[in-house]
Amino acid sequence: MSSLASHAPTHSPVYQQVLDTGSRVRWDIDHDVLRGRALSREDKFLPDGLSLAPALGFLTEPERRFFSQVQGRTYANIFGLVERFINAEVVELSRQYLFGDQVALESLVRFSQEELKHQELFRRVEALAAQVMPAGYLFTHDPDQVAQVVLARSTWAVLALTCHIELFTLAHFKQSIEGDDGLSPLWKDVFRFHWKEESQHALLDEVEWRQADAGLGDGQRDVAVDDFLELVAAVDGILQAQADADARYFLAALARPLAADERDAVGATLLRAYRYQYLRSGLELTRFPAILFELVNPAQRARIEAALAPLL
Repeated sequence: MSSLASHAPTHSPVYQQVLDTGSRVRWDIDHDVLRGRALSREDKFLPDGLSLAPALGFLTEPERRFFSQVQGRTYANIFGLVERFINAEVVELSRQYLFGDQVALESLVRFSQEELKHQELFRRVEALAAQVMPAGYLFTHDPDQVAQVVLARSTWAVLALTCHIELFTLAHFKQSIEGDDGLSPLWKDVFRFHWKEESQHALLDEVEWRQADAGLGDGQRDVAVDDFLELVAAVDGILQAQADADARYFLAALARPLAADERDAVGATLLRAYRYQYLRSGLELTRFPAILFELVNPAQRARIEAALAPLL
């Protein structure tokens, strides 16, 4: 363990800033967020701009509301999944500060504690959703297995994916969830409090990603870019499987049968919505592309753009 002390990066004031802000916005799951409330089948869970429910004009209003609830349930579960590998990566990153910058260490330890709390929050949300939604919902991927696949890639790639996720999380809340008065008040509170802490995490993601990048040569960055693109492809695989499962669940729960073309439209809209939520929105609504393309060379940028084009 003695080797850890000699490789700690130079201190960044961001770590102290995150500690100071985090102390002000810290919250408790029961006291601040859930407050003994239950979810209601009468409320939307995701706004139309994320669920794309209005595209399905053949559905009734209650059916479109249920469409948003299915997606909202998956939205919470996917956040629980990604925070499993994010927390593991943060724990590993904190080791470089064990015998050096204690401000950075404390900041990352708190980051980890908050990610553990978020995972518990989303487990509680899944239980609340199960109480009011029809039986038969399936979440297709195990968080621990996904985390092992992700963490087998380079630190640069994992931090790139993490930064992307946490930046689009902020954009979703501020641009879609916060202002939609038709959403479940409980659901909105879940993501309002989540946003408060993720706003701090996104700052640390960028600092750590830049530090990881600073230690790479061109050849190593080439490998890291390949790793990142493989992770994006893996995310898309998860989205395809979950969109298929959610389409089957949604159609089975409807009180009436749909025509074949309508059933196909449900599945296609789910996949389009998920690709927007977890891939495209981060590229369109956040500063993630600016950070990414600042770190890579023109040839690597062209490779990234070519790989992402079919998904977008």
